[in-house]
Amino acid sequence: MITLPNECYCMIFNNLRSNYNSLLSCSLVNRHWCRIVIPILWNDPKNHFKDIRLIKVFLLTLNDEERTLLIPFKLTFPNHPKPLFEYTSYITCVNKDLYSGIRIWLRSNGYKTEYELVETAIQCSLIAMSCELVRILNI
Repeated sequence: MITLPNECYCMIFNNLRSNYNSLLSCSLVNRHWCRIVIPILWNDPKNHFKDIRLIKVFLLTLNDEERTLLIPFKLTFPNHPKPLFEYTSYITCVNKDLYSGIRIWLRSNGYKTEYELVETAIQCSLIAMSCELVRILNI
């Protein structure tokens, strides 16, 4: 079996960048394709920041130090194993929808008190998780 160099796969999959469902399907073909496609899928997830599943993934990737920032708020973190990939490391841009996604996640978990304070704490934890997010948000 002849395989293409990774650069060729990258060029092909980058042409599918605007077709999220096709890229997602390609990521399920095999491990090799998955390793190439995942960074492309997660490069610019701005259309998905309002999806609470994405916020759950972000929260799952927080380390113990970053989670410690959130202890005073008695948040219930998703009870799943850490993701296979460090998805957040592939993100190159963030928009205000991330904050909307955090609000939606908080509401879906029944969190009501000190809403702005909790939202800010989660944002700070997510920012602490990735220096790239700090640079992008100019904070």
